[in-house]
Amino acid sequence: MFGIYLKRELGRRKKAALVIALGLALGIALVITVNSVSAGMTQAQDKVLQSLYGLGTDMTVTKARTAPTGNSSGGPRFEFDASADDDDDAEQSSDRVMTQGGQALKAALVTQVAGQKGVAAAVGALTLNVTKVDGSFTQGKAQSSTGGSGNGGQGGPGGGNGGGSTAAPQVQGGGASFDVNSYSVAGVDVTDQDLGPLAGSKITSGVTFTSAQTNAKVAVVSKAYAKENAYKVGSTLTISSTTYKVIGIATPDSSDSTTDVYLPLKQAQTLGDAADQVTTIYVKAADSQQIDTVKAAIQKNISGTTVTTSADLAETVSGSLSTASNLATSVGKWLSIAVLVAAFLVAALLTSSAVSRRVREFGTLKALGWPSRRVTRQVVGESMVNGLLGGALGIGLGLAAAYTVTAISPKLTAELGGTGGGGGMGGPGGGPGRQSASNTMEIALSAPVSLTTIALAVGLAVAGGLIAGAMGGWRASRMRPADALRSVS
Repeated sequence: MFGIYLKRELGRRKKAALVIALGLALGIALVITVNSVSAGMTQAQDKVLQSLYGLGTDMTVTKARTAPTGNSSGGPRFEFDASADDDDDAEQSSDRVMTQGGQALKAALVTQVAGQKGVAAAVGALTLNVTKVDGSFTQGKAQSSTGGSGNGGQGGPGGGNGGGSTAAPQVQGGGASFDVNSYSVAGVDVTDQDLGPLAGSKITSGVTFTSAQTNAKVAVVSKAYAKENAYKVGSTLTISSTTYKVIGIATPDSSDSTTDVYLPLKQAQTLGDAADQVTTIYVKAADSQQIDTVKAAIQKNISGTTVTTSADLAETVSGSLSTASNLATSVGKWLSIAVLVAAFLVAALLTSSAVSRRVREFGTLKALGWPSRRVTRQVVGESMVNGLLGGALGIGLGLAAAYTVTAISPKLTAELGGTGGGGGMGGPGGGPGRQSASNTMEIALSAPVSLTTIALAVGLAVAGGLIAGAMGGWRASRMRPADALRSVS
């Protein structure tokens, strides 16, 4: 009887049922769209952070670089002896290798960090900047100074290849012409490559380091740097008169590489005159839910260090990605709630209004012996069907909107590590007290829809039907057989 009566009443009130269902559908579709876009932004932010952290890294330990003392400019200086013969040019080349990022840490701290409670693994890395000067001099002695290392970086492993500014050459007694190029180098712990600068890249040509190559003169170069300099597997590159054989080409998983050349850690320490030192310690927590606890333990037990988590880095991401994420989190979610509340309220009012117009019908049914609970059940059943219909329409509209966003893939920009010396986070290799140049990335936005979001939509549809049914059922339960008589004109 319940099903037959339900089918007949819904068929008689198609327009009213459709209005209620569409109201719920719009609210549910908006919730699905906002949730899926927010999930896409979270994925985009994860890609940004992966470009700073190696995969699997939960936090990094660095130390702020101390300010230079005296009259030193802090930039590399180069000495060249030009040919004494006025008729012949002197072709010379010089490399200046400097540690990049924060102040160097003792390599022994890696073991100390690894021993902290909640730490699953820790590896050290040394980031360097190499400034190469190729010059031609006619006579006399020439000295040049570059203003900075040529590599501001965005705080990721190796600091990025920022191509910093170069001061004009200082020449005594003759003319000079030279080119200045800089690139980033990362010293990798070859015994554990699951963490560290190379963890976020895949070897797409050649091979990676073996655990036996702790001090071997071999190198892995990034895909972009290899293309720019025509390097391939088997090529050689020279840094400060040391020749390295390229054994592999690394392609980053999520973004442009922030490191140009990867070397075994001991080789990088030798080049940077930083024996038994690292600039960054990459840490993996045993439990991802205890990252804050592990961070606090490291800061407490190892003084003078800066511990940076992915959450800290997320706060430094700016640009349209950050703006859109904030809008989706605040305005989008509140808008969804407002629309849902309005949809539920409209559904409840329309259902109550429809019940009021059925006074004669429900009054007659009660006169025939229907108890109030049976009338209420009938109204709630009709509202539940309307709610489920609205849920189905809402899911369809929400999936269509999410698919449209993914198909269009709007481009969002993210500026990384644009923090200055005010104590902001510069990311791995960065840290407070260091001015780091921002590095802009472009991310394609997608809108993935999870099963959790679909389940939420179904739950909202049921809730909408129950709310509307409760309002209509309450109104119907208050009717009396005499109301049906009074409605007869």
